[in-house]
Amino acid sequence: MKKSLRLGAAVALAATASLTLASCGFGGGSGDDEAGGKTTLDLLVPSYSDNTQSLWEDVIKGFEAENTDIDVKLEVASWDNLETLIATKIQGGEAPDIYNGGPFAGFVTDELLYPAEDVVSPETFSDFQDSFIANAEVDGTAYALPLIASARALFVNNALLEQAGVTAPPTTWDELLDAATKVSALGGGIAGYGMPLGSEEAQAEAAVWLWGGGGTFGDADAITIDDPANLPGAEQIKKMIDAGATQADPGSTDRSPLMDIFIQGQIGMQVGLPPTVGQIEENNPELDYSIVPIPTQDGSPFTLGVMDQLMAFENDGDKQDAITKFLDYYYTSDVYVPWVQAEGFLPVTKSGAEALSSEEALAPFLEVLPDAQFYPSTNEKWSAADAAFKALFGQLQTKPAQDVLTEIQAQVDAG
Repeated sequence: MKKSLRLGAAVALAATASLTLASCGFGGGSGDDEAGGKTTLDLLVPSYSDNTQSLWEDVIKGFEAENTDIDVKLEVASWDNLETLIATKIQGGEAPDIYNGGPFAGFVTDELLYPAEDVVSPETFSDFQDSFIANAEVDGTAYALPLIASARALFVNNALLEQAGVTAPPTTWDELLDAATKVSALGGGIAGYGMPLGSEEAQAEAAVWLWGGGGTFGDADAITIDDPANLPGAEQIKKMIDAGATQADPGSTDRSPLMDIFIQGQIGMQVGLPPTVGQIEENNPELDYSIVPIPTQDGSPFTLGVMDQLMAFENDGDKQDAITKFLDYYYTSDVYVPWVQAEGFLPVTKSGAEALSSEEALAPFLEVLPDAQFYPSTNEKWSAADAAFKALFGQLQTKPAQDVLTEIQAQVDAG
């Protein structure tokens, strides 16, 4: 999941930032602080918003007040260099004790992580939604704890569709192509569908289309980008581009700046995230829009679900009790719910979903979440696939669809 914007009860917004904090390196050695015999936990997290640092600092302040024998040292990094940073720390023997990230299967292969049930109480573990825990398992054992989830839905500019003579939001690809082409024909720089195939999150737009046509990225055993089932979705993307149904140069357009254009009222339809609601409320509250399920080849319900995790590195093994205390504290409803609400994502716990069930801004996403499909992040080659999509998928604008899928698969296979 990339950077987000704050979405609270009042759908307030805080501008996105790539906040990188320079802090001292983590030590993978003794769990005792030299000064006072305290256990020190090193916590490495990415920045989701301008609020991420202060939100974690509030959690840490509350935890340390209740656990005076434990200090938590926080480091907040940009998503842009997070995976490089964690790899460097591991290689240097300075892995954090707790890490908020995405792909983790490689850490499991290298036997670096605690099993999830070893670092939370049974009560905490049982509160996670079953589908999210299943997405954190390798060979039947969960090695990561679900942190936040996000689902995608189609944001529709009602006014533009009405001007173009489109009477209802599309539910199938044919309807989407027709509606987007009509909206683009309005002229004046208006695009019918926002198609972000640039490097920021090409894998997400790819999933929207490839999976929406019955395709797959694979599973824990194999990454299968060149699966024939992916070809209809890739070819539909080309059909949209060739018909002039998208913005100009979709192959190099990133999601975040393109969504800004939707918010300004210049795009008819674009797939968005829960925090998009907060962006609209802040930047163009008069926008006439609706949120509907993503159109698919045959109209079947579907959404892309994305989940980030917390994981605990074993390091020298003497901090397990302290890690468990911190994670149990964090996932208590009165701590976790305000945190996930402020960052604008969906809760991964049963108690969290119940607490936020009345949030009007989250309702459309909570409704489609049961039909969510997830990246095969428990496959250790998913990181290579993710990078390959970001580097190569935009070539669909100019290359045959099968050639692009084959090239991505080759990069994955090469590691």
